[in-house]
Amino acid sequence: MLKNVKKSVTTTVAKAMVCILLLSVTTTGFAIFTLASSLNDAEAVNVAGSMRMQSYRLAHDIQSHSSDFSNHIVQFERSIYSDSMKALQNWEVPKDITHDYYQLIMRWHELKMVLKSDSRQDYLLLVAGFVNQIDSFVFKLQDYSEKKLISLAWVGGLGLGGVLLISIFIVHYSRKHIVKPLNALVSASERIQSRSFDISLDISSDNEMGILSKAFNDMARDLGNLYRGLEKAVDEKTQKLQHANDSLRVLYQSSQELTASRITPENFSAILKHIASLEGISSARLEINEPGERPILLTEGSGCQTCTDLCQSKSLTLDGVELGTLYWKASRQGPDQALLDNFVQILSRAVYYNQAQRQAEQLLVMEERTTIARELHDSLAQALSYLKIQVSILKRQVKKVPLSAELEQATPVLAELDTGLSAAYTQLRELLTTFRLSIKEGSFGSALQMMTEQLSEQTNAVITLTNELSSIELDTNQQVHLLQLIREATINAIKHANAKTITIECNESDTHIKVAVHDDGIGFDSTTARANHYGLTIMQERAARLNGELTITGVPNQGCAVHLEYPKLKDSNIDRV
Repeated sequence: MLKNVKKSVTTTVAKAMVCILLLSVTTTGFAIFTLASSLNDAEAVNVAGSMRMQSYRLAHDIQSHSSDFSNHIVQFERSIYSDSMKALQNWEVPKDITHDYYQLIMRWHELKMVLKSDSRQDYLLLVAGFVNQIDSFVFKLQDYSEKKLISLAWVGGLGLGGVLLISIFIVHYSRKHIVKPLNALVSASERIQSRSFDISLDISSDNEMGILSKAFNDMARDLGNLYRGLEKAVDEKTQKLQHANDSLRVLYQSSQELTASRITPENFSAILKHIASLEGISSARLEINEPGERPILLTEGSGCQTCTDLCQSKSLTLDGVELGTLYWKASRQGPDQALLDNFVQILSRAVYYNQAQRQAEQLLVMEERTTIARELHDSLAQALSYLKIQVSILKRQVKKVPLSAELEQATPVLAELDTGLSAAYTQLRELLTTFRLSIKEGSFGSALQMMTEQLSEQTNAVITLTNELSSIELDTNQQVHLLQLIREATINAIKHANAKTITIECNESDTHIKVAVHDDGIGFDSTTARANHYGLTIMQERAARLNGELTITGVPNQGCAVHLEYPKLKDSNIDRV
């Protein structure tokens, strides 16, 4: 059998060598033939090119009455009938070149008769066409020579490529049937030495190398079964310990997020990332619910952006209060349910702590504002109330006294003083009402909804609220500024617009928070200055504290619109209320 294999390999290699020899002989013979046929090409191009100069030289001889005129005709005759030009009549020369050569000879005989006649001056008119005919002939000779060289290059390249391909085939054939099986056996022996028994040598051939490979595979399989039997038990124990260690590490890292001084959406995202890193979970999504607000949606990984039948879920609850929902997409062998329960508990506490922190911050702000309101009420409000009473008493006393010129002049001043005190007292009451505005239970949406309901009781207009903002993404001062600005804009619409509908819209983009209050009331002329308008001034100041822009537009009998837009900057310096 081995003898037959060697004979087969030898026959294949011998055939390949014969092919190389045939390609070499064919390529070399074609090259010799092409070069032999190209010996006169350069001379023919040069002679044909010189005929153009000789044609113009004959024209110059006619004009200058040169004595060499006859010799130049003889030279042109020698050129056109030179050996290199006559060689163009051979069978390997293209027929169009031979035809052009005959046409050139015929044209020359016609011009020669003109040159030898008495009307040789006519040659001056015919020489340009003759030169053009020679030029066309030269270009064809040059193109014919180039084509032969190109053909030679192509045949040489193909021959060389064929030799190269056959040589590559011989090398590849030898490596595949002899070198590769031997290298595979050597490599397999080294793998067994390094305790790797998962070996499968190719036994597709029926020669000795195939038989040897099959015997080697059987030996490696038997050794592998013995070795893996012991190794499997060790791996199972190691995997269980590693899984437990990974679970403890991820739980510890997640619990560390609860130690932050202020829990933010970034902490939720970090915990969600830890959940998605668990073995068997491809993606996770957290939904945090706030009453009166859009849910906060945080996702990690792909495939869990929307609720589908493939996603599993579990509610986040603490002390019987539902705080949100955790969704995850798991494979068939998902993580331990106990581990997921621990993560749900961590997330529940994180949401609860976030609400508690926000509520504590808001209580501090509200307490400070309540203190300011109480101080204003006990001091400035009492003083203004006392002044109003005294002015009222003074007005009654003035009415009882007979009018005099001085008293008549003081009456308008007294009326203006009464009006100013009333306006100041009204503005102070509005300010006190604003300071007493509160946010209960740490929810911006609930506070906004409650404020809207309270304002609806003060008017016949229909107030519509659309809120897409979340308390988690707004700090306490932002929430207070927004609530007070929306309240001031709504009160202005109730008091001055005589509107039937008032629309409040709160939404956000990727970079900005947007708030709008529209009404369909009487509107106003936006080009008219509204100086000393207390409410609008306060609104502009609040917009400035939010680093935002407030625009108020109105059209007579078409309503009014208040728009606020400010950037969503995590570290923006927003003024305290």
